[in-house]
Amino acid sequence: MPIYAYRCEDCGFTKDVLQKISDPQLTDCPSCGKSTFKKQLTAAGFQLKGTGWYVTDFRGGSAPATGVSSGTGTKSDATAAASAAPAAAAPAKSE
Repeated sequence: MPIYAYRCEDCGFTKDVLQKISDPQLTDCPSCGKSTFKKQLTAAGFQLKGTGWYVTDFRGGSAPATGVSSGTGTKSDATAAASAAPAAAAPAKSE
C-alpha cells in the first residue's frame, strides 16, 4: 500500500497516510476540521536494485570485461599506456 502525504491548506497541518489506491482521498483536516486537506505530490520512494540498473552499475570500481576489443588502438599505444601506468602510480619516497 502506498503512503500519501497530506497537508491542510488552511492551518498547515501535515500527515502521511497509508492508504489503498482505491481508497477515497481524505478532505477533512484532523487538526482544524476544515475541508482543505489536500494530497501532495511527492517523489517516489523506491530504488531499483540488482544488476543492470543505473544505480548499481559499476559500483565495484571497474567496468565488467566484455571480451570485445574496439580495434581503434594499436599495439604501440597499448604498450606505451601500460609502461606509463606503473610510473604514475608509484608513491614518492620521503625521508
